Amino acid sequence: MASSDVLADAFERIRDAVYPAVNGLSAQQLAYRPDGESNSIAWLVWHLTRIQDDHVAEVRGAGQAWTEGGWYERFALPLDPSDTGYGHGPEDVAKVTADAALLLGYFEDVHEHTVAYLPTLSDADIEQVIDGSLDPPVTVGIQLVGVIADDLQHVGQAAYVRGLVQRLET
Repeated sequence: MASSDVLADAFERIRDAVYPAVNGLSAQQLAYRPDGESNSIAWLVWHLTRIQDDHVAEVRGAGQAWTEGGWYERFALPLDPSDTGYGHGPEDVAKVTADAALLLGYFEDVHEHTVAYLPTLSDADIEQVIDGSLDPPVTVGIQLVGVIADDLQHVGQAAYVRGLVQRLET
């Protein structure tokens, strides 16, 4: 199995977790925050998708679906187009609202770009240094593994918040 196949499997696992975390919830449920300092499902899924979009577009040497695919306009969030959610405080988290179709549409667009890119990578491509200023240097592979780790953490958090939302309704 090639390294790119392992990466593709990991990105598919993210996809397999995003849909059950979001499907069937209203925009209000997706915006639920357990307290004023917490993240909502909408913010978590938007953020994990923005990180994947931003970081994978960087290594692909391509534009982001967020801006080039029109998602920035469709979401109409009061945020800068370059915002990925990194460093957001409670006020910014509250600004990220969306319905399930919009969240999943954007996620799917980014996912498709990602999985179409991965088979183009050779092992030498994966070992290419993209940021030598850090110790150790960041390679394409390390960048992609970082995205996977971040996305899996956030989708797990989204699934947890979904459980809280569902308990409120029982």
